[in-house]
Amino acid sequence: MQLTCLTAEAKDALSGLLNVAGLEPGMIIVIGCSTSEVMGKKIGSASNIDTAEAIMAGLLPVARGHGVYLAIQCCEHLNRALVVEKECKDRYGLEEVTVIPHQDAGGALATVAMSQFQNPIVVEAISAHAGMDIGDTLIGMHLKRVAVPVRLDMDSIGNAHLTFARTRPKLIGGARAKYPS
Repeated sequence: MQLTCLTAEAKDALSGLLNVAGLEPGMIIVIGCSTSEVMGKKIGSASNIDTAEAIMAGLLPVARGHGVYLAIQCCEHLNRALVVEKECKDRYGLEEVTVIPHQDAGGALATVAMSQFQNPIVVEAISAHAGMDIGDTLIGMHLKRVAVPVRLDMDSIGNAHLTFARTRPKLIGGARAKYPS
């Protein structure tokens, strides 16, 4: 699998999500990624730093260009903690935890985020405004209520299934309530 193709796919996927989700600068996108699934292997079985670097090469410039924060979800061995920029933690009052993700506990993309973010730290939980799940890593716990599925023309990065979501405020009221279109 060509790493340059993974970079292009990640860039296109995040750009597509941003076009639909309508995020403002300073909002958060949670990214879950199984590099094993991207490479056509079983989730958690073949974490790959080269694959993660290729995906991050597509994600990071797009996120920075839109002024949004990436929150990279770690794997289950770190209880799905997230790597974020310290600025994001401070802005949203997130709780920092002490751990250093690595390829075998945290996953490859979280490991790469630790080396490529400007001031990376790990937080326990987040309520993101949108999300992209590469390889069915289950990012739902890190999305604000209410999550709304986003459908794009692309449905995979490499061999990994791709799922997108945006969020919206809860609709409250009853039969007489009116909502913006």
